[in-house]
Amino acid sequence: MCAESENGLVTIHSTDPFATPDEEKSAVRRLRGRLAAPVTLWTTPGPAGLTVSSTLIADGDPGRVLGLIDDESEFWDALEDSGRFAVVPLSPADRQLADRFAGLMPAPGGLFAGGGWTETGYGPVPAGADSWAGCRLESSRALGWALLVEAVIEKVEIGPSPGPLIHYRGRYHVLPPDRGAPSP
Repeated sequence: MCAESENGLVTIHSTDPFATPDEEKSAVRRLRGRLAAPVTLWTTPGPAGLTVSSTLIADGDPGRVLGLIDDESEFWDALEDSGRFAVVPLSPADRQLADRFAGLMPAPGGLFAGGGWTETGYGPVPAGADSWAGCRLESSRALGWALLVEAVIEKVEIGPSPGPLIHYRGRYHVLPPDRGAPSP
């Protein structure tokens, strides 16, 4: 952030001078910010997509995915029409992709312009993504200021993982490499 000082020189701040002070933020939002969350991309035929950092995978027969999304998003409108979507865990190399689908970065030509995409029956998947799930929408309901989406996982592709992109306290973080641990 830049600001002009009294002598007319521009200085750079280490914090956002326009940010809401902590004491004025919602305590629930501040608590949520202290929970690390995986950054995922949800896409659906249409195509439409949305960055989602409130994703939970529940193992079972069948497996399920739950997530909190914006019910006013173009993604939700397209998902309601198609009834299916893809969930892609993002890696540290996908920061710009995450920002673009979160609406934090310009997307000249549209969200899916540039970069390669692989078409699936569930929605486009980034060409470099080796792990993703194809899901069928089962239910949704309002929950807090979001929409809780529950879906059945119908297809899973698993490849080598470079490690997840994590969202924590408003910023992206990367886990250190796992040395010698077996992959799940």
